[in-house]
Amino acid sequence: MKFGVIVFPGSNCDRDMAMVTEGIFGQPTRMVWHQETDISDLDVIAVPGGFSYGDYLRCGAIARFSPVMQSVIDHANQGKYVLGVCNGFQVLTEVGLLPGALVRNRDLHFICDRQFLRVENNGQVWTRGYRPNQVINIPIAHGEGRYHADPDTLKAIEDQGQVLFRYCDAQGNVDEAANPNGSLNNIAGITNTAGNVLGMMPHPERAADHSLGLVDGKGLFEGLLNLVTA
Repeated sequence: MKFGVIVFPGSNCDRDMAMVTEGIFGQPTRMVWHQETDISDLDVIAVPGGFSYGDYLRCGAIARFSPVMQSVIDHANQGKYVLGVCNGFQVLTEVGLLPGALVRNRDLHFICDRQFLRVENNGQVWTRGYRPNQVINIPIAHGEGRYHADPDTLKAIEDQGQVLFRYCDAQGNVDEAANPNGSLNNIAGITNTAGNVLGMMPHPERAADHSLGLVDGKGLFEGLLNLVTA
């Protein structure tokens, strides 16, 4: 499976992502400058975290106009996989590949911490490396990560099982006390209706290396690469 990692001016998690896909899992990985348009050789596109275009105007609002993004939309519409992490999630909502928006954190503070997540739906390719309702520990680092959607959109993504990860406590309880940024319904990650596009604010690429002492993010990549053993 060949990965492509999009690089915008201001991306800063692109090398982290490539370190996991190529360094940990041994998959061919190509860095894709945002002005490129031919990504037809790639199976999975990763839109990484960072501060694309300095987050001027609004997170992801300028990156959506980069030439590569129309190719990413076409890639997704072909049923190929797209993973957006943190700023990448924000970009995917801006281009309309995922519903809703990411707005300023409830307390208006940048948060950099480890956060428990509950796996809500392990029937998707992204989460088949986890058990149902498994609690995992994944780093977060964002100032605008509060998921928001209008009531009809929120109901639709809940009814259709598009929520894959929710913020929770160590026991898996999903409540306001375990919600770091005020996201509606404690939402930390969602897919599109087809399930081939995933956006999430937590960083699985920062939790996939034993040398870092945190490996709960590996399940996402193992599921995608079908490395899960029965």
